[in-house]
Amino acid sequence: MEKVINMKKVIVNENERGFLFSDGKFVKVLKAGKYYTHGNRMIEVVSVNSPVSSAHCSLNTLLASEELKEEAAIVEVGGVGKQEIALHFVNGEFSGVLRNGTYAYWNIADKHEFRIVDISSPEVSDDIPQEILKKALSTVSVFHRIEVLPYQKVILYFDHKFERLLEPGVYYFWKNNTDVTVDYVDTRLKQLNIQGQEIMTMDKVSLRINFVCKYKITDHVKIMTEIDNYIEQIHIAAQFAIRDYVGKYKLDEVLSNKDELSEFVLKRLKAKEQELYVEFSEAGVKDIILPGEIRDIMNTVLMAEKKAQASVITRREEVASTRSLLNTAKLMDENATLYKLKELEYIERICENVGSINLNGSSDVVSQLALLLRGKTAKQ
Repeated sequence: MEKVINMKKVIVNENERGFLFSDGKFVKVLKAGKYYTHGNRMIEVVSVNSPVSSAHCSLNTLLASEELKEEAAIVEVGGVGKQEIALHFVNGEFSGVLRNGTYAYWNIADKHEFRIVDISSPEVSDDIPQEILKKALSTVSVFHRIEVLPYQKVILYFDHKFERLLEPGVYYFWKNNTDVTVDYVDTRLKQLNIQGQEIMTMDKVSLRINFVCKYKITDHVKIMTEIDNYIEQIHIAAQFAIRDYVGKYKLDEVLSNKDELSEFVLKRLKAKEQELYVEFSEAGVKDIILPGEIRDIMNTVLMAEKKAQASVITRREEVASTRSLLNTAKLMDENATLYKLKELEYIERICENVGSINLNGSSDVVSQLALLLRGKTAKQ
């Protein structure tokens, strides 16, 4: 009896390769062409524009083929005891970063090249172009990017040990077995507000004082490595200075000598500049807040003082007005013409407020009005 063999045709195009399997085992790589399979033979067709891989076996199995090695670029990254990466270039252009593992790319449609980089030291060497580092940011996270602004300095630590101080700029460090950490320090003039310090004066009045001081850091490394929370240390130093001053004076003396208080605190802070690694440029009192009952008393005293001042001003104006009237009367007694003019002035004012006036006699109008005014005045 004649045996029938079912044949299957497979076409491998120019931009493809075929993996021939027999009984589930990889046999060889097939180039472009027409092939027939039957029985337990099978051909897997793959694109040469993709990395070398198979759905039916591992990459290591494929790499045993000499035909594949002739047409593929192969790189092995890392391994036991190694800390390295591979920079992947396609047709001379950076494509990406490869971490630990074995990689293979078809060198048919494109040319694949690799550069092995030792990253056992955290420092990214200067021979790695900045363009590659910038592109690598969008591919895979293989390094730390640290940007130091013009008004900053950065303290760099390797495995929590101080390494060095970074000046303004952009820095890259590999992500390897070394723990890279940083502390940012602001180099600009800084302001510290000391709010609501409750302090008792010599006469047992409790005040709340808001204080402010301005400073710049002088040693950016020591202030971060030798002082635990330098801002809190400055805060405490200012607190102690304010308490020392206010406790020696009475309320009225504190209120009237705010500038002296500011100078005292600034002097005390400057004495601690070397200890705190800062330089103080200014310090001053913003507000002094009194207790409610004291504030009411002082408002009452202030109101009484203002009323007394107003009374003095009123009496002073009355005296000045009386003196002015006396001087005017003396002048009119000594000068008939001035008296006549003053008389006419009053007649004019009367006429402005009177609707009509009836006069009899042969004398002139002004004389009659004057006589009428004198008569009215005499009756009063």
